[in-house]
Amino acid sequence: MEAGRVQPVPRRVLSAALRHLPSVDRLLGATGGAALIAAHGRMPATEALRRALGALRDDVLAGAAMPPDPAQAVLNAAAAELDRPDALRPCLNLTGTVLHTNLGRALLPEEAIRAATEAMRHPLALEFDLESGGRGERDDHLRGLLRELTGAEDATVVNNNAAAVLLALNTLAGGREAVVSRGELIEIGGAFRIPDIMARAGVRLVEVGTTNRTHEKDYTAGIGPDTGMLLKVHCSNYRIEGFTKEVEAQELARIAGDAGLPLMNDLGSGSLLDLSRFGLRREPTVAEAVAAGADLVSFSGDKLLGGPQAGFIVGRKDLIARLNRNPMKRAMRLDKIRIAALAAVLKLYLNPDRLIARLPTLRLLARDRAEIRAQAERLRGAVAEAVAGFDHDVELCDCESQVGSGALPTDTLPSAGLALRGPGGRAPEEMAARLRRLPLPVIGRIAEGALILDLRTLDRDEDLLTAMQRLAP
Repeated sequence: MEAGRVQPVPRRVLSAALRHLPSVDRLLGATGGAALIAAHGRMPATEALRRALGALRDDVLAGAAMPPDPAQAVLNAAAAELDRPDALRPCLNLTGTVLHTNLGRALLPEEAIRAATEAMRHPLALEFDLESGGRGERDDHLRGLLRELTGAEDATVVNNNAAAVLLALNTLAGGREAVVSRGELIEIGGAFRIPDIMARAGVRLVEVGTTNRTHEKDYTAGIGPDTGMLLKVHCSNYRIEGFTKEVEAQELARIAGDAGLPLMNDLGSGSLLDLSRFGLRREPTVAEAVAAGADLVSFSGDKLLGGPQAGFIVGRKDLIARLNRNPMKRAMRLDKIRIAALAAVLKLYLNPDRLIARLPTLRLLARDRAEIRAQAERLRGAVAEAVAGFDHDVELCDCESQVGSGALPTDTLPSAGLALRGPGGRAPEEMAARLRRLPLPVIGRIAEGALILDLRTLDRDEDLLTAMQRLAP
């Protein structure tokens, strides 16, 4: 026999071993199988047992020893698969990004959560007119609120702002041209670009001006007999600074009006009120864009507005009616749950003096560093105790948060948190992975050789304390 050569297991030995494997039917009839059926249903239990049985068979054929109790081993493996935590589960966002796209963006206020829960629990007069007994319009539940908050003649809503832009482009300029400044040909998350959206809408792009400077004459020169609309895109997810020039919305509305063309102003993140009152950079509000003369204004529901994912379009009544007649609108409409939640969020804006106390997005954005640092001081000892078994140190640190989701991209928010560092400069990725595997995953960010837990978005101390108690070496 050659040294180091593994001898194959004789076929008769393998056959004898495989005869000890139970059948799927036998497993389903066992006490453990019945428990899996009761907890997860017959079909999922059957499939999980079949996969576990196949995996064990493959292991034995590869030379692994048969477990003492093959049936229990298969039942345990199937149960572990079926009981695996769902990836879509709550976690603690301590990244320092308030509106984190990958973590679901805005947290909804309690009013919206209650409204959504009621919508799930009961039938609703979603498209039913209680006065006449006839068919109603689902947008009616939001139309009045949007008109009051923005000053627009009419409003409609779709499933996100990219859909709002797509619908408007297709409706107003499908098969024709739309004029846009080169400095506004933005790319949003996931490599979706304005030119690509325009192409999908069946619109031919006419670029005018340069990346950093666009003048009134550029728009005028770009308008031709086949122009369907002018599009202005607010650069909400980046800034061009220095030697720059853009045509203000009011002047662009005049140019569009003189040419008999509609102007759409895509605000992107959008805001219903002046954020400077909360210590944030001032962004153009939707009401200001409407007042400046835009025929249509689009904006998001789940960014600065602080609601669930949605795309709003407000503006001229005749144009909104055209959008609603487009067959694409039906493919983009919202369900009753999001409509109920959005209505609840919009109602909060009717009382702006109480908004910061009731809307989580604004409350988290407006927290000051002193408050957050005091929270870090309270938590440092307990967190240090939780990671002591890994020889990690925990230090207080000042850090910078950001709004996220492309909103106010150049602005940072002074914050504070905890920096976790391992011995000898050990890579922080190991501790980051451990925290992600907790029953309540804790998601931080890695910077300057440490795992930073930015506490700006931690509403309750006990959430972090409870999560860290499950961290064991």
